[in-house]
Amino acid sequence: MNSNDQLTIGKLAKQAGVNVETIRYYQRIEMIREPTKPMSGFRHYDASLVNTIKFIKRAQQLGFVLAEIKELLNLGEGNCHDVKTLAIEKRQKIIDQLSDLNSMKAELDGLIDACNETEDSPHCALIDSLAKSS
Repeated sequence: MNSNDQLTIGKLAKQAGVNVETIRYYQRIEMIREPTKPMSGFRHYDASLVNTIKFIKRAQQLGFVLAEIKELLNLGEGNCHDVKTLAIEKRQKIIDQLSDLNSMKAELDGLIDACNETEDSPHCALIDSLAKSS
């Protein structure tokens, strides 16, 4: 491996689009390996970690939590069936969350409509309704 394949933590962070503390955190939770520190100088990270960190960030954007991402990383590319199973499970969780959010939205729509009807009243229909819901 030549020196072009290795980066300091600052350069790794910049190329991956994260801050240095993010990399340190990923090391602490063992998502990425911390290289050994030479007797003098700085640790050098393999440039391939840029793609790993970008993978982690993209997976987070898709709703995966770090524990799930760690499992995906551990499975690797050779286990497409298992990765697909995890993705299907995540999709179902998102579908369930969307259903819950739509129910919450519908309830809020009703409360807002009730509030609009009693806007000039001394009592707020939304507050009254929330108080009676418990």
